[in-house]
Amino acid sequence: MSKTIDFIFDFGSPNAYLAWKVLPDIAARHGAEIRLIPCLLGGIFKLTGNQAPMVAFGGVKGKMAYEMLETRRFIATHGLTAFQFNPHFPVNTLLLMRGMVAAQRLGVGEAYLGAMLQGMWEQGLKLDDPEVFTAALDRAGLDGAALLAATGEPEVKAELAANTDAAVARGVFGIPSFFVGDEMFFGKERLGQVEAELG
Repeated sequence: MSKTIDFIFDFGSPNAYLAWKVLPDIAARHGAEIRLIPCLLGGIFKLTGNQAPMVAFGGVKGKMAYEMLETRRFIATHGLTAFQFNPHFPVNTLLLMRGMVAAQRLGVGEAYLGAMLQGMWEQGLKLDDPEVFTAALDRAGLDGAALLAATGEPEVKAELAANTDAAVARGVFGIPSFFVGDEMFFGKERLGQVEAELG
């Protein structure tokens, strides 16, 4: 039986970017397929009562400083030197996430994923601006205008909402989350456990 990793993500999470830079190599080592499942992080938070770490732990002495240290270690371990924190953060990712659903429907999901992650976490673009969004996709060889138009389709909106609801129903409370079979793993720090589960 072929192995599958469900990757539940939102472009607004820097940890989703960092995880994606490592996950394909893990999948390749184990002959596993990655299923990309775009979900709206804001929707997950609303449905679960969760909060962004800066909100939830901002007042905890040392907590956020340690989070940044851990991120620097992860970047160094995996040589992810192109990463930069987006100066426009937080970016409203509703447009980007609907665009991901539309791109998957058009068969260009992985190319779209790469373009948006690069724009968000390497180039520091304000991708919730439709003009910036479209231009970034055009530069990546995709049809930015067509994808922008598709984000308004009712079916696209409904699929993103359904993905988000289904993820929460499976136990997801934050991003990035991963499933190998029925086993859930949360956060880039669990990628070693994801790999161990793949056997």
